[in-house]
This record gives sequence, structure tokens and C-alpha cells, in this order.
Amino acid sequence: MADAKYTPRLKSLYDSTIREKMTKQFNYTNGMQVPALYKVVINMGVGEAVADSKKIRSAVADLAAISGQKPLETKSRKSIATFKLRDGMTIGAKVTLRRERMYEFIDRLTTIALPRVKDFRGLNGKSFDGRGNFAMGLKEHIVFPEINYDNIDTVWGMAIIVCTTARTNEEAKALLTEFGFPFRN
Repeated sequence: MADAKYTPRLKSLYDSTIREKMTKQFNYTNGMQVPALYKVVINMGVGEAVADSKKIRSAVADLAAISGQKPLETKSRKSIATFKLRDGMTIGAKVTLRRERMYEFIDRLTTIALPRVKDFRGLNGKSFDGRGNFAMGLKEHIVFPEINYDNIDTVWGMAIIVCTTARTNEEAKALLTEFGFPFRN
């Protein structure tokens, strides 16, 4: 007997209510005009990896636990003597999430991780790039429930970029607000 395909909570919310709200709010004439989430890119820079190569393995393992996907190690493009950095050294990790994993990550980010951030006053509503993409930074990766605080030797920061198919910042902000992103007033 075949099981029904699993649909993330936010994906079904988008299909059932968010699409309709966005169509009414922006008077779209075609269903393909309605903005949607395209991808989420999580980037973790590990500057300490220059001195200790074990740090990068720890950061990659943590990023894999957070995203549920194997990260790509990012390497330096040129040598910088003052930072003791050589060409081709691994200095970070990134992962690109799409489809189900993307919706699951955004669900965990908005419902679990952001409320656990100390002194959180909301996301900056001006962090859009003009083409419907939103960028935010977290100073501590330990706000995610997948990370066991007792096993962490170093706390890493991360950049999270949410890419949408929206054409303007206003459309993208309305879409992300519907998905539960807590923007400041």
C-alpha cells in the first residue's frame, strides 16, 4: 500500500490560504504572479578554521544537523598573509535548501529558533535587496533545537537568505509576514 506523500505544514498553508490572501491584496490576475518561496541559503563563516582545521568539521556537522542536508565547504579564493590565509583553505560552509526541506527549516526558524534568541525585538524590515530576497543574521547557532548545547565547543554565527519569486520588497515582506516572520514595526 503506497503512503501519501508528506507535505510540510507551511507548504499546505501556502496552498490553502496564503496564495488567496496575496492574490486579493495585490490584485493578481494570474495564479503564476503570486510570489512563492524559491530557496533558502544558510551560510556559516568559520574564521577560526585558519588556525584549527577541526573547527570547520564541527561547524559543518552543526550546519548539517540544522539543515538536514550535507553542507558545501567554502574555500578561500586568494591568499591573505595578514590573516594567515592560503588560497584554497576551507573557511566556511553553506547549504541551499529547496522544496520540503526549505519549508521545514522556515517552520523551525519562525516557531522555535527566533523565539529562543536573547533580547529578540523582531526582524529588520529593511533587510530586503529590492528584488524580493530577505537576508538575516543569527549570532548564535545554538538557538536551533537540533544542536545539543552540552556538546558545543564554539558558538557560530550564520547568515540566512530567503529567496522568493516576488518582484518588489513590499510583496516579499507581505509573503514572509504570512509565513510567520516577526518583523519590527
